[in-house]
Amino acid sequence: MTLAEPVDRTQRDYVLLFVTRSVRLFAYGFLSVVLALYLVEAGLSEGQAGALFTLTLLGDTAISLWLTTRADRLGRRRMLLVGAGLMVLAGVVFALTRNFWVLLAAATVGVISPSGNEVGPFLAIEQAALTQTVADRRRTTVFAWYNLVGSLATALGALAGGSLAQAGQARGLAALDSYRLVVLGYAVAGVGLAALFTRLSPGVEARTPTAGASPRSWLGLAQSQPVVLRLAGLFMLDAFGGGFVLQSLLAYWFHVRFGADPVTLGAIFFGANLLAGLSALSAGWLAARIGLINTMVFTHLPSNILLMLVPLMPTLPLALAVLLLRFSISQMDVPTRQSYTMAVVPPDERSAASGVTGVARTIGAALAPVLAGGLLAGGLLSVPFFLAGGLKIVYDLALYRLFSAVRPPEEAA
Repeated sequence: MTLAEPVDRTQRDYVLLFVTRSVRLFAYGFLSVVLALYLVEAGLSEGQAGALFTLTLLGDTAISLWLTTRADRLGRRRMLLVGAGLMVLAGVVFALTRNFWVLLAAATVGVISPSGNEVGPFLAIEQAALTQTVADRRRTTVFAWYNLVGSLATALGALAGGSLAQAGQARGLAALDSYRLVVLGYAVAGVGLAALFTRLSPGVEARTPTAGASPRSWLGLAQSQPVVLRLAGLFMLDAFGGGFVLQSLLAYWFHVRFGADPVTLGAIFFGANLLAGLSALSAGWLAARIGLINTMVFTHLPSNILLMLVPLMPTLPLALAVLLLRFSISQMDVPTRQSYTMAVVPPDERSAASGVTGVARTIGAALAPVLAGGLLAGGLLSVPFFLAGGLKIVYDLALYRLFSAVRPPEEAA
């Protein structure tokens, strides 16, 4: 394509969706570094801040389910704009008030990310739209890059948020005011995100269902509902297993078991996350050769076995080597899982399908940490690893049993 030629509408949408992902994840990382500090500095207790975060995640989950299950019918761009508006609302209210109850209402209704991870309706709707901009054979590779770009944006946002707050204090701002700058920056990012969403073309909208199509359920699903609900149940099981070995819990385990200090822990998980992100890039190449389900299962199984071996290692270097080996293949199922979900449902049900399966994973992941914390408190340091690996192996075997014969379009030929 020469500079004189117009940019293809589909190509423009493709680029815009990567840009909106980057802006959003940058904003999430930007805020996550100082959010707890800001709330405590504003006068909230640690218990109030924790309650606020819990209700934030619960509210985001409920709102995301409502928006994503209606996006294919009411308009994907419209729902994305609503989500951006809720980001702005949360950022402005958090910056302007210290009242716990007002903050609680804004946290429950608005879109805000305490952890820096993806929240709100955006991921499900963007994945559905992105699927329409690329050929089936490229879908998995595109999703791998989409995830990697988001991870890098989150890291850069966290670095920028901490640096801005530190620079403000170095120039004489009170700690509360320096943190408020970051919160206001989050709201500004929401405005920018909304502006970008208005540039998306009608080509990202769901295609009109064929005449005589099955009526939709309250989940926004019709003919794909049985498949989506089975996938959602399996993904919930996988996320429940993963909730026993969250990064913060792994860091605690390395500290208790081997006395690893914060600097060492930071280096461990920087390397682990870097390997995980890079491993996802090879998912498209492998899936093109052995299939999406085979890639998901046959990379996930050895990853889970390695996870169960970590607590059996007698020294820190050996435990670290096994953990890093595990991370080098552990994320190859993420873009393949997302790609497979988009491939096996009709185009006009993709936002709803991604939303339902995403909420199922969120719920599953939220249930396990309290159990893992009890096990760690009881001195059963190795049990969470065995539970996580065992549950994930059950997930792998069930996924292969139920879906190995359900092929996406690029494999059906």
